[in-house]
This record gives sequence, C-alpha cells and structure tokens, in this order.
Amino acid sequence: MYSAQLTKIVEEFQLETILPEIDISGRVITRKEINRPALQLTGFYHRFDNDRLQIIGRVEHSYLQTLDAHARDEAICHLFECHIPCLIICKNQEVFPEMIHYGRKYDIPIFRTCKTTTDFAAEMIMWLRGELADRVMMHGVLVDIYGEGVLITGASGIGKSETALELIKRGHRLIADDAVEIKKIADQTLVGTCPELIRYLIELRGIGIINVKELFGIGAVKQIKSIDLVIKLEIWDGNQCSYDRLGLSEEYIEILENKVLCNTIPIRPGRNVAVICESAAISNRQKKMGNNTAKEFEKRILQNNHTEAK
Repeated sequence: MYSAQLTKIVEEFQLETILPEIDISGRVITRKEINRPALQLTGFYHRFDNDRLQIIGRVEHSYLQTLDAHARDEAICHLFECHIPCLIICKNQEVFPEMIHYGRKYDIPIFRTCKTTTDFAAEMIMWLRGELADRVMMHGVLVDIYGEGVLITGASGIGKSETALELIKRGHRLIADDAVEIKKIADQTLVGTCPELIRYLIELRGIGIINVKELFGIGAVKQIKSIDLVIKLEIWDGNQCSYDRLGLSEEYIEILENKVLCNTIPIRPGRNVAVICESAAISNRQKKMGNNTAKEFEKRILQNNHTEAK
C-alpha cells in the first residue's frame, strides 16, 4: 500500500499548523478519498471512514456555531475520539477551542487553509490520487509527440533511445528513458513519469549518458504525461505475415488493468522510426476526433466494388 507523508501535504498545500507542538513526522495518509464530517458532527457514525483526511468547510463550521457549548463540545469530542489522521479547516475559519483541546488530548494535528472548501477538496483529491495511485515500472521510453503520450517499448538495444533522441530533435519532448513509472490515477487514465535518479537522461550505446535538458533546453523535457499510445518495436521478420498494413484491426496492451492502443512497428534498415512514431501519434489523435482513415478507405473499396458489380 502506498502512502503520502503528512509533512509533504502541509508543504504542498501551504497549510497553517494550529498545533505546532504535535510532531507529524512519520505520519502518513493511506486513503485517496477525503471526508467532510457533516453527518458525524450530528452523531451519525455508521460506515464512517475515520482513516480519511477530514475537512471542515463552511457548512460544518456553521452547524457547529449553531450548537450550544455542551453540544458542540460533545460533537467535536466524538469526532476526535475516532482518531482521525488530521483535521483541515478551510477559508481561514475560526478554530473552536474545543478542537484545540481535543487535538492536544488525542494527539491529532489541526491545519487551516485560506482556500475555499470546494477548491481545496478538488485539489487534494487529485493530489492524493497521484501520490497513492497503483503503479508499475516498465522498460521503455515515454515521449510527448504532438500532445500524445507515446510509450515506446521493445527489446534492449533495438533503438528506443535513438528514436527518442530523433524525436526530441524534431521538437517533441522526453518524459522518461529506459525506466517509466506508470500510475493509474483514474479508471481510464494512466500517467507516466521518470524516477528522480535518471530524470532528463538518455543512454546512447557508444556515447554514454546525455542530459537532454542541458543539451536541448527546458522545452525538450516534461515531467509527467498521460499514456495514450504504445508503440512496440520489433526486428523485421520476413516470414511474418501478420503485420497490419491497413489499420483496420486494433491491438491493445493491458497496463494496470487498463487497455491501451498498441501499434507493432517492424524495424529494418532504412525505416525512419521517428517519422513512423509521429504518424502513429497523429493517427491516434485523428481517431479520437472521429476520423479513421482505414475505415474510410475500407468504405471506398466497398463502394467501388458495389459500383463495379452493377
């Protein structure tokens, strides 16, 4: 199970620490979801996920203001008794004395932000999904080609890095070379990034390691990109008859239970792989926009055959 450090959350969202005496080092969040404890403050704790990050918005704060001192103390006490990981108050609203009392009693940190509840919750959910997402490491090269995230795979030494370098020279951007960390941040969304140790680096056999950011500038690299297409490079086999020549059939590869369109490109001397990758990326964008050239060509053939039959 992946986790997000509470100290990193405080730093990332610039949260005000209400109880600085509570040590939050080593504390983690393990749930992608958040919770606004509106029902809990009224006393309903059935199916309460106490391990989620808890957020107090204007509605919850206004409700607490309507309670008398005893009822408010009881409502806040019950919430903190559940040993929630932390409490975050939005819109710089007042921190009730009861929150400070029970925060110290149960060793639960309290934070505050100036952001609105809706904005903060949306940003927090997105951030947690990225930090806690299921992930896998794949051997390959990830490049941004015309806005499409293209993952180039294939056997070691087949020319993935050389293809990426040619694409960079043609104005496209490198995300990762050799090792691509892929995260599933939503049911239909995969994103790829590069481990910090080898970020912006490409290995070229015979030359060594080069730094793409230093050689080609900041515009030649990118830290993260969605994966829209996989291009699998393999050595040309003259006896292989299954290479797709029209593009009517579609091959998919499964990554973290998500299916991603995969084009198998046979490699032999004289083929410009970088141009082929560009064409594949453009074709994929066209298909997303409803323009499938292969199907249009098939339709022309059928119409032509029908005309000749007459």
